Amino acid sequence: MKLTSKILLSIAITTMVVSCDKSEEKSLFNGTDMTNWKHVGDGSFTVEDGLLKTQGGMGLLYYTPEMLGDVKIKVVYKGADKNNAGVFIRIPEEPTEAWMPVNKGYEVQIDDREDEYHKTGVLYSLTKAKATPGIPGDWNTMEITLDGGHTVVHVNGVLVTDYHEGDPVPPKKLDYEPDRGPRPFRGYFGLQNHGGDDVIYFKEVTVTPLKK
Repeated sequence: MKLTSKILLSIAITTMVVSCDKSEEKSLFNGTDMTNWKHVGDGSFTVEDGLLKTQGGMGLLYYTPEMLGDVKIKVVYKGADKNNAGVFIRIPEEPTEAWMPVNKGYEVQIDDREDEYHKTGVLYSLTKAKATPGIPGDWNTMEITLDGGHTVVHVNGVLVTDYHEGDPVPPKKLDYEPDRGPRPFRGYFGLQNHGGDDVIYFKEVTVTPLKK
């Protein structure tokens, strides 16, 4: 194979995106209450003016009806320029406290202030941010695509994380960082309230099955 052909093939593979059927998009938050959601850990979530709002923590509000796999998750949020939260994926079983999801699932970070391994859109402490597209003080859109063991995160349409299960990751350095090891292809999904004075607002949480 000629070098040019190899380059074109590489580009095609790395830019290939699994499509979604928008007609099957489902809203997980109804804008009124927390039906189908359950909170574990400290702190809480409230519904304020049609928005989910984090309060104190550390805790997790997770979606109870089903595990998610081979889907695109869209989360629209605000406040990451000054506050901390997270989106949890691939949680292997229903959590009864806030730390199990940290160590057995993946946290997609929401916090624009941290370093490149702890910044919005990365798998917390496991992957390095490819970009930092957060818009301070405005609504931001995070899209998480779960395709088998492949996890892709875009923030405002910009690629931040592209991780395949088994890719090399840095060693755990801090006790509050997640344990290393494989995660399931399907799992529960949740939103983190981090703690202290951290306040993040969520106005949209949707999931769309991948179309293969």
